[in-house]
Amino acid sequence: MDSRTSTITLRIEKLRDAMKSQGVHAVLVPSSDPHLSEYLPERWQSRQWLSGFTGSMGTLVVTLDRAAIFADTRYWTQAEAELAGTSITLEKISSAMSPQFIDWIIAQLKPGQTLAVDGQVLSLALAHTLRAAMAKAGLQLRTDVDLIDAVWTERASLPLAPIYEHLAPHATSSRADKLAQVRAAMAALGQSHHFISSVDDVAWLLNLRGADVDYNPVFMAHALLSEQDLTLFVGAGKIDAALQARLAADGVRLAAYADAAPALAALPAGARVLMDPKRVTLGLREAVPAHATVREAINPSTLAKSRKSAADAAFVREAMAQDGAAMCEFYAWFEQAQGKERITEITIDEQLSAARAKRPGFVGLSFPTIAGFNANGAMPHYRATAESHAVIEGNGLLLIDSGAQYLGGTTDITRVWPIGQVSAAQKRDYTLVLKGTLNLSRAVFPQGTLSPMLDALARAPLWAHGLDYGHGTGHGVGYFMNVHEGPQSISKAIPDANMAMEPGMITSIEPGHYRPGLWGVRIENLVLNIAKPTSENGAFGQMLAFETLTLCPIDTRCIDMSLMSAEDCAWLNSYHAEVRARLQPLVSGAALDWLMARTEAI
Repeated sequence: MDSRTSTITLRIEKLRDAMKSQGVHAVLVPSSDPHLSEYLPERWQSRQWLSGFTGSMGTLVVTLDRAAIFADTRYWTQAEAELAGTSITLEKISSAMSPQFIDWIIAQLKPGQTLAVDGQVLSLALAHTLRAAMAKAGLQLRTDVDLIDAVWTERASLPLAPIYEHLAPHATSSRADKLAQVRAAMAALGQSHHFISSVDDVAWLLNLRGADVDYNPVFMAHALLSEQDLTLFVGAGKIDAALQARLAADGVRLAAYADAAPALAALPAGARVLMDPKRVTLGLREAVPAHATVREAINPSTLAKSRKSAADAAFVREAMAQDGAAMCEFYAWFEQAQGKERITEITIDEQLSAARAKRPGFVGLSFPTIAGFNANGAMPHYRATAESHAVIEGNGLLLIDSGAQYLGGTTDITRVWPIGQVSAAQKRDYTLVLKGTLNLSRAVFPQGTLSPMLDALARAPLWAHGLDYGHGTGHGVGYFMNVHEGPQSISKAIPDANMAMEPGMITSIEPGHYRPGLWGVRIENLVLNIAKPTSENGAFGQMLAFETLTLCPIDTRCIDMSLMSAEDCAWLNSYHAEVRARLQPLVSGAALDWLMARTEAI
């Protein structure tokens, strides 16, 4: 047993000792924090600390004699490698939203036994589901104990990064206007108060940004909004006096981060509180006193920030052009350096990040760069490390998924490039994925269409050849905010009314196909929902279409032309003409030469 697996084993054993002392028979460890964030500060990376599995999504369950990680197809290969040698098994699930772990828990426990989960990191929506399932199975559920804290003796403290203001012109709507917008939505629902825990909603509402988690410019805070003022619960010293004064001018007062639950407990009799069950924890919901009422509904800010204004969209287009120029510089270097320099997957990350860092408005990366050559590209969330990475040499496919945060927008793009000779099978996979990207990019659909309904358009070319992929086709993207943003999701998710496609939403289109141990293909652009005039002049409702925002050539050397339709070729040629026109003024020398070569019509 190596030191890594023995460390994991010891941690699990310590947890089991704590479970026995509390009379607990199973512990649920979700990948979440008190804000239900996707990217977690170190303090709340409990699942990773206990299991050694480093994927960004996954659920750990530990019983007195078994332990399992529940992960979807994006992480199967990674999880199998990282869990090897431990006593933790991988339970493969179809999607991150799968409740399969609940059935597994019920199968492991006997009636009357107890499952524990920390209510401070358990979403209210999941708590509803979990309680109902546990009660039906005759099991007890405890949410009042954090067993992880009892065994994680060197747990990190709260992040201390300072908070700063997202300023005009890039902040295109004032804090006062956003507060008024959300208060109007509260009033329409008949609510006197609104409690917000999701860090991206808090940051958007107050035109503030931070650096408490990697890649997303957010900070750990809760907000309690009333009809007159807003209390921001945040760590001491994170907001300087000047910014505090500007916030006060807009009716925002500061309180200690730990005071959020006591403030909810002190709500007056008759208070009517709006809470989003998918974006607030059970622990905070339970702090609301019995003399107040709670209405569970989506945060108005979640809907508002998903619909970018025309001014937002203009800045996003500028950010996309700068991002595209950076990629031209990187890829020009990359192609010239092949065969002359030793290039690894880590080199790609370093060089591409450096090219982006030179561009105006750059703040940081929007997620860890994925550079996967051949078999590594078959792992959708692969990340090279100093200990394990590939050298880019020989023949095959190189997948690069990367993105950045700019003051005027957030980018996310995936491209696949040929290295040496590419086989007919690789070209076939590449072309079918490309056809999926093009098929969805050309879509016209009624405003209000539930986003999961569009998913099949991207999969159809792959399905026709018996192929598919396990991840979603598209996620919403924030405005200098989280790279993954709801409520829209082009995926196999069960749709709800909040997933309606509306003008101004930015979403990724990223079908893929993966052959474990061989290669992977994914081609991704970000698109903007725009109004689409038709010959019917709206007689059957307003139609929407996608404006492709991402500006970077799509490699044509990997295309199997026998699979391309005339419509496919026309769209790709039009896109490349646009990329050339938009990026040509921003690059020169080798980068310009590369751009011109890679945007030649087919």
